Amino acid sequence: MMNSIGPKLVLQVDLKKKPWEQNPPLHNRWHPEIPPVADVRVREVFRVEMVDFSGGGITKDYTAEDIKHADQSVVHYLSGPVRVVDLDGNPAEPGDLLAVEICNLGPLPGDEWGFTAIFDRENGGGFLTDHFPRATKAIWYFEGIYAYSPHIPGVRFPGLVHPGIIGTAPSKELLNIWNERERKLEETGPQTLKLCEVLHSRPLANLPSTKGCILGKIQDGTHEWNRIANEAARTIPGRENGGNCDIKNLSRGSKIYLPVFVEGANLSTGDMHFSQGDGEVSFCGAIEMSGFLELKCEIIRNGMKEYLTPMGPTPLHVNPIFEIGPMEPRFSEWLVFEGISVDESGQQHYLDASVAYKRAVLNAIDYLSKFGYTKEQVYLLLSCCPCEGRISGIVDAPNAVATLAIPTAIFDQDIRPKVNKVPIGPRLVRNPVIPQCTYDGSLPITKNPLLDQQGSSCNMDARS
Repeated sequence: MMNSIGPKLVLQVDLKKKPWEQNPPLHNRWHPEIPPVADVRVREVFRVEMVDFSGGGITKDYTAEDIKHADQSVVHYLSGPVRVVDLDGNPAEPGDLLAVEICNLGPLPGDEWGFTAIFDRENGGGFLTDHFPRATKAIWYFEGIYAYSPHIPGVRFPGLVHPGIIGTAPSKELLNIWNERERKLEETGPQTLKLCEVLHSRPLANLPSTKGCILGKIQDGTHEWNRIANEAARTIPGRENGGNCDIKNLSRGSKIYLPVFVEGANLSTGDMHFSQGDGEVSFCGAIEMSGFLELKCEIIRNGMKEYLTPMGPTPLHVNPIFEIGPMEPRFSEWLVFEGISVDESGQQHYLDASVAYKRAVLNAIDYLSKFGYTKEQVYLLLSCCPCEGRISGIVDAPNAVATLAIPTAIFDQDIRPKVNKVPIGPRLVRNPVIPQCTYDGSLPITKNPLLDQQGSSCNMDARS
């Protein structure tokens, strides 16, 4: 008898069903007691399918109402957990490393589209939420390896498909560490962290909540469900288990070395991206899609002790290692924007890379808006195109220096500075009607003080 050829399908999704109707069931929290829904052996290639992070809550309709009113309590819907055993049937054990190779991945056949969005400032926000408070959405369509959007015309680029989330289940001890430190940040951050005054995303942490909670095989409404739901960690940040790291280069041929904290490792994945820029700055910021992964695992016994050095008070304070694969788009020409750790008000910050990167992104947005795009269009584009973010300097006090490099080949016009002025004309107008909502909140919006002064001066000249 011939052995079967091709990956073993272990987790399948039906896009016509709601996330809570899927079989096997999905989950959207991290907890050691969420039971595995499948077993795999090392060295076998297996296929995992997944819904987009919103579970179909965000649609391909040309409206941003679904973004404005998105239910943030349900993200992210994950496929798994998958229990991993060795060739003798022995499961991965706490202290091991789980080596996960991405053999293949892509959008689900027949669902070749995605979206990039800006959440409303009162409901999710983003890196530049104080500048861009309105819910906005762009739809992307896939042509093989390429993506294009009718909402951001004149741009086309190859996608570097990757999972935003891949991770192992935490132990109870690690889960308690997460909840304690994140609760402390949420309670004391505004009083103690000056960076909170400059980076306006709220809440500061997403603490356990029963609202929107799905726990896989654990039955909703039971005593067990209520206990676990009140303990389970949200999937929004990356942590020691990997999780929502949003590393755009984890594509075909990549390998992830994940710490194992529970028996079987209990591997989960989701939040598939067709493409993403470094930082995923708009928060709903990659080209989000449904998709599949074809994976192969190995267990490195006692690998945590052998290869990972704890950076904290316990042996659990470790982080994964990532091996980038050989399959990436090739770009040879880039336009690079610099930012330093001086905020929009002119205040100096000490070696703060977050402030520096914010300024680099703002500089890029202002520049590219000279070529016929609205600033919202550019913000969305920089969040999902294959741009490269770097910390270029972190030692020359007082300024950290961050850069954002944009491949010029993704545009159908030359965006480099020239002796002549920036070209203007109908051909270069890039601002079609883009799905967008009003901002109905009352939080203050950050503006460029110099531009405000120039605007006031122009208004005075017009009145005189």
